Amino acid sequence: MVNVAALWRHPIKSHGREALTQVMLSPGQTMPWDRTWAITHERSKFDHDAPKWESCRNFMIGASTPSLAGIWAQFDEVSGLMTLRHDAIGEISFDPDNAADVPRFLEWVSSLCPPEKLRPTGIVKAPDRGMTDTDYPTISVMTAASHEAVAARLGKPLEKERWRGNIWLDGTAPWEELHWLGRHVQIGDAVLEIIAPVERCKHTMANPQTGERDIDTLAALRDGWNHQDFGVYAKVIKGGKIALNDNAKVI
Repeated sequence: MVNVAALWRHPIKSHGREALTQVMLSPGQTMPWDRTWAITHERSKFDHDAPKWESCRNFMIGASTPSLAGIWAQFDEVSGLMTLRHDAIGEISFDPDNAADVPRFLEWVSSLCPPEKLRPTGIVKAPDRGMTDTDYPTISVMTAASHEAVAARLGKPLEKERWRGNIWLDGTAPWEELHWLGRHVQIGDAVLEIIAPVERCKHTMANPQTGERDIDTLAALRDGWNHQDFGVYAKVIKGGKIALNDNAKVI
């Protein structure tokens, strides 16, 4: 039987992850508070007067700044307070929608960004969706079996947090999720349409504790399976609650 093993959201794109026990999904939307905010840099093309979804190249991301992978997040939906933690620089709490808090956050996170690389300049968001890597709102679905297959290929333990997935499922065969493309999957009370595989970048090479690149996950995918995909993107077709241990099935 396939069931939900873990649920994660990433309130600020590439800047921290937060484990959940349950979530309420809405049709055509991302996971609530997932990639709600993103961090601009000096080359970002983001229209502050008409904010909308922009591609990842306009933001600070782990593919170019691997140290960001070491951030953990906790977001208080009632107060709007965000707490980020990194073992190398400690903890900070701030309101990402409060302009007065932004400089303090930028000072904190800048210490993780090499001076010769892109530097963070601000916090932005789109008015109606999260800043997912897709130009349409998606939720990512991962399977523990595929993760273990990659770990076995590498010959060493591998942290699931590297993949930055939203919904993790137990009980499938390795890579079974790639055969769900174009099909609907019921998870808990929600129904998702599986749209496309997730093509992976260098962010997955960074250790989620230290933020240092220490494992070549991309080479493992290419050498083992002749692709660079892990997990699948899904659209929410029918909203509903998903909780840990809920059943999942292709319908």
